[in-house]
Amino acid sequence: MQPIISFQQYEFKYKNQSEPTLKDITLDIYPGEKIWIAGPSGSGKSTLAHCMNGLIPFTYGGEATGSLRIGGQNPAERSIFELSRVVGTILQDQDAQFVGLNVAEDVAFVLENKAMDRPQMKQEVETALNLVGMLDYIEHSPHELSGGQKQHVSLAGVLSTDAEVLLFDEPLANLDPASGRKAMQLIDDIHRKSGKTVIMIEHRAEDVLQQAVDRIVLMNEGRIVSVGTPDEILSSGILRSYGLRPPLYVDALELAGVPIAELKGLSSPRKLDIPGLKDKLDAWSEQAGMKEETAISPALLEVRDITFGYDPLHPVIDRVSLQVGSGEIVALLGNNGAGKSTLSQLITGILKPQSGGLFYEGQDMGSWSIRRRGEAIGYVMQNPNRMITQHMIAEEIGLGLKVRGLSAAVIKEKVEAALRICGLYPFRNWPVSALSYGQKKRLTIASILVLEPKIIILDEPTAGQDYEHYKEFMDFIASLSRRGMGFLLITHDMYLALEYATRAVVLSGGRVMAEDSVTAVLSSPDITEAAHLKETSLSLFAKANGLASPEKFVQAFINEEKKGKGHE
Repeated sequence: MQPIISFQQYEFKYKNQSEPTLKDITLDIYPGEKIWIAGPSGSGKSTLAHCMNGLIPFTYGGEATGSLRIGGQNPAERSIFELSRVVGTILQDQDAQFVGLNVAEDVAFVLENKAMDRPQMKQEVETALNLVGMLDYIEHSPHELSGGQKQHVSLAGVLSTDAEVLLFDEPLANLDPASGRKAMQLIDDIHRKSGKTVIMIEHRAEDVLQQAVDRIVLMNEGRIVSVGTPDEILSSGILRSYGLRPPLYVDALELAGVPIAELKGLSSPRKLDIPGLKDKLDAWSEQAGMKEETAISPALLEVRDITFGYDPLHPVIDRVSLQVGSGEIVALLGNNGAGKSTLSQLITGILKPQSGGLFYEGQDMGSWSIRRRGEAIGYVMQNPNRMITQHMIAEEIGLGLKVRGLSAAVIKEKVEAALRICGLYPFRNWPVSALSYGQKKRLTIASILVLEPKIIILDEPTAGQDYEHYKEFMDFIASLSRRGMGFLLITHDMYLALEYATRAVVLSGGRVMAEDSVTAVLSSPDITEAAHLKETSLSLFAKANGLASPEKFVQAFINEEKKGKGHE
């Protein structure tokens, strides 16, 4: 069988760069395969994808050596339009992909370019939308849809092209756990029903492997460092050495002293055929899974029974109560549309509750201005670029102090202290543009820390970051909590909550439907299903292997992880 995509000793160097971004790439992808391309940020995954879909050389110029064949032909000798008939791309930013005023127009775009007659076009559009479960939304504007729905419409648009290869760029970005699970299921259904070749670029191993994958292509520093089946890659332990996180149950097996080398069946949380495994894991869970007794901290922030709705008859937030204490990291969990962002706007004063109260160290904040609230409660947006206004790092951090009218000497002293805490002191004279995405996240924290709030709201703090950067950032947040700062963590990332949060508050339909330890919340199918969350793979693995207490198994994993991080 001829490969549909073939790289042979291929190298690519962007214009104005001294070093190639892709080095010595040799890879054959065959028709009907399902491939996951993995690797840390900057490993060359996106550049490899651009070579497959024609953005290189048609949009991004540079020098290529070696051989590349797409559908048996050299892409440089074809037009980008011809290439799009072989490789259809579903972008991470779906909004950048929409061209129609409504869903039907968007899906029909390629068919119109083919000058297809209207009755056939209507039939093809309906068939594609039906395949992705979006036929009911045919008249909706794409911009009214949720992240998961937008992705489904993008997929319908690509399916209408008859492309032989479907290339997904970060398909799970910005999706809540339930939508992410549905997206992976949909990709798998399309793969099985259509027989198309599917290529996914994603760094969330746990989520990609919810469905079967034929091969994993692992990249690092522009090279392919390993290619193998999920079992081969997971049992080799190679993912972690390249800054990627294996599924949590694989980590748990290693922490419990179970050798994983050459172990079969690791690609999903299923029953493993290992003599004595249940007894060994039960003993480990008993010994390591004791729940830590955490002293109840005095409440820094208290939300008491607040209700809010743009239409008073339909509350978005309905009698919600929660509190965050000194040194606590509280995870606010829930699906898209559960009310998490609205709640944070009520806390920061952007919106006013219709009833109920908000208290800071026991003081009623009802009459406080947004500015006064901002001094007490910091708010860090998901995208740091939306918060940064100054060109130089020190100026960005000192801006809030300058607005308060402090002297230059005091500002300099406070800015230097914040720079040291956030690990940015070596870059104090740099322009903001020279920082990486993760460093910009730290910069936004520094510009809030300098105002000395006692509590910070973090909105999706690790979105779009690979595991190494994610871990570095969250270990830094944990160190601030040990200094007595309180954090309210708005997140879709169940594993982030599991490893770093003290407690979880689950919102669903604007109400608090659960408040407990993160372990208890994410081990309960009733809660995870009702709130569109995802039961952890640790809990699923424990149940599949008949462990006495799945909750203790999850807790043992958290305790051992924290010990490894020096959180004790």
